[in-house]
Amino acid sequence: MEIRKVNPLLFYSNVAGRILNAILPVVMLWLGKLIIDEVVVQIGAETKDMERLWILMAVEFLLAVLSDLLSRGISLSDALLGDQYSIETSVRIIKKTSELNLDQLEDSEFYDKLERARRQTTGRVGLMSNILAQGEDLIVILSLLAGVVSFEPWLIILLIVSVVPTIINEIKFSGTSYSLARSWTQERRELDYLRYAGASDVTAKEVKLFGLSDYLANRFKGLSDKYYLQSKRLAKQRAGWGSFFNVIGTAAYYGAYVFIVFRTVAGIFSLGDLTFLSGSFNRLRSKLQGFFTRFTQITDSALYLQDYFEFLDLSFERNASEGKLPLPD
Repeated sequence: MEIRKVNPLLFYSNVAGRILNAILPVVMLWLGKLIIDEVVVQIGAETKDMERLWILMAVEFLLAVLSDLLSRGISLSDALLGDQYSIETSVRIIKKTSELNLDQLEDSEFYDKLERARRQTTGRVGLMSNILAQGEDLIVILSLLAGVVSFEPWLIILLIVSVVPTIINEIKFSGTSYSLARSWTQERRELDYLRYAGASDVTAKEVKLFGLSDYLANRFKGLSDKYYLQSKRLAKQRAGWGSFFNVIGTAAYYGAYVFIVFRTVAGIFSLGDLTFLSGSFNRLRSKLQGFFTRFTQITDSALYLQDYFEFLDLSFERNASEGKLPLPD
């Protein structure tokens, strides 16, 4: 809701563009089917009448251009909303920080909360984009499912088998990246400081005078290597299980593809039906996999964003001894 208030016109334009863009895939697949069937008709016809074929191809071309323009417009509005919201949230953090007492800023645990909140000034827009993309994909999935079911309901079983492994993999590793990043908040702050201290004109004199370059570099490398090893172990586990589950999903997809081909050879489906069903099934599988993968990303983003709101919701007791001095000219 906060993002909508930043720029209502841009926000609702984004939503409208996504809804329209979600309807186009099934329409274009159906047009492709009609074009293939019309080509087959014209091949067998003694007198060629190409008018309907040219109209279908022209409409498909216009829809392809429209789809590209909508996708670019959605990406542009996401970026613009992101910039505007980043400014808004940064201002809120600055104002909230001004309420702090100086002793609170010296507390490492409290400063960790501030650091996590500061890193989420752009996270809300990414979360919004993913949620809207979920709604867009849901419309695509439902429209494609309706098309597949109208031809061959049994294909739904193979479709479920092809996407279940991806769901299992995403559930297995949901939240693990956030847990790792949160547990390393203090170390990441130290890494940022070491990087700054080792390569800054402000600290260059002290670093040279006391020969601190090797110490800072070794300290930075030691901490970075520890984080890299933990991140590497998690990434390898996720990639390994993902590959295993993907083999199962791919086998189910090609099982459906073989089934469609056999039905076409038997004369039950036309070549246009083959094009529509194979395209629909392939897109359905990829959309469903993306849907559940993005669901995990939304869950992780929500966890990260919780840090931002926790900081804004903090209440402070203002130190009465702290006074404000007039800013010098």
